[in-house]
Amino acid sequence: MHTQVAIVGAGPAGTLLSHLLHLQGIDSVVLERRSQEHVQQRVRAGILEQGTVDLLRESGVGERLDREGDVHHGVNIQFDGERHRIPLSDLTGGRTVTVYSQREVVKDLTERRQRDGGEVLFEVDDLTVDKIDTERPVVHYTHEGRTQELTCDFLVGCDGFHGPCRQAIPAESLSVYERVYPFGWLGILATVPPSTEELIYSNHENGFALHSLRSPELSRLYLQCDPNDPIEQWPDERIWAELQTRLGSPGWTLQEGPIIDKSVTALRSFVAEPMRYGRLFLAGDAAHIVPPTGAKGLNLAVSDVERLARAVTDFYGTGSTTGLDTYSEDCLRRVWRVQHFSWWMTSMTHRFEGPDAAFDRRLQRSQFEYLLHSPSAATTLAENYVGLASI
Repeated sequence: MHTQVAIVGAGPAGTLLSHLLHLQGIDSVVLERRSQEHVQQRVRAGILEQGTVDLLRESGVGERLDREGDVHHGVNIQFDGERHRIPLSDLTGGRTVTVYSQREVVKDLTERRQRDGGEVLFEVDDLTVDKIDTERPVVHYTHEGRTQELTCDFLVGCDGFHGPCRQAIPAESLSVYERVYPFGWLGILATVPPSTEELIYSNHENGFALHSLRSPELSRLYLQCDPNDPIEQWPDERIWAELQTRLGSPGWTLQEGPIIDKSVTALRSFVAEPMRYGRLFLAGDAAHIVPPTGAKGLNLAVSDVERLARAVTDFYGTGSTTGLDTYSEDCLRRVWRVQHFSWWMTSMTHRFEGPDAAFDRRLQRSQFEYLLHSPSAATTLAENYVGLASI
């Protein structure tokens, strides 16, 4: 079997790329090792940049997003109970962010691909890629008990950090940059209406906390913790007690409710360069990971595939390889800007231990006061948070 573009991974990057290519009359096959139910139920990011929202609307998959998404015009930064609102829209010419869960984005895209007759195969086993430095890459896999071979003009790895696509690139052809943080996030999903209309990022002496949102009935909250903590060490009572302490602010009350999901995730920054080898292109977590503090992972993946879709369209439409040839360089400019912003947000809001801890905390206090009193500092945070349109 042959297709123009083979895409490994049916998360938001893979399904969006397939959809964008379909709109240009370009065939693709999406291969995913997990079940459709698993992919659509994963609890992931929920903050969409203005550019991500615009793209989903323009490509015809924004109807439910517009109906159910929660548009935010500001975000709150808190230090030891003192809360300061950053007016995102006022500082960025009206740009906003929208709270809409990644799993809802995946549902919308998958349903659209299936409705359009797109080929999205779930529960694919034993997937390997071959001949990625030739004009006809090959994907070997098993589906529904049958061994298959798929050839393609282009192969795109949207298969995450542990997927096979990046692993297929010779080690000597890849440079890896990585930072592993000494803490993780305990994330919970609770069936309780959010206690805030806009996100709260809180720096407390006990550690970082974040109050996010998912819907009028669901709250998403996070606590800084040891990345090696067994989840059993965090019973519901302890979680709510820490959230109350770290998010507490005069005149504000955190509402509690049943916790229906909780997990511990390690934080890391990761970039693999280049994002292309031969006819293999990497996108999203296959090429880069950012700490979730800046709410950028999904948005960065969307930026990758939007750029790649244009490049592939140019190739089939005019024969031009310019977009394909500059794909990695163009993407990496945004990747490193986002890496810096995510690191900066993380370093400003989390508790660091060690001999320099007291010094670090004084620096964080200084940064908070700078945001409090400097419109320029607040604008820098705001324009990065809503997404830089010029990169």
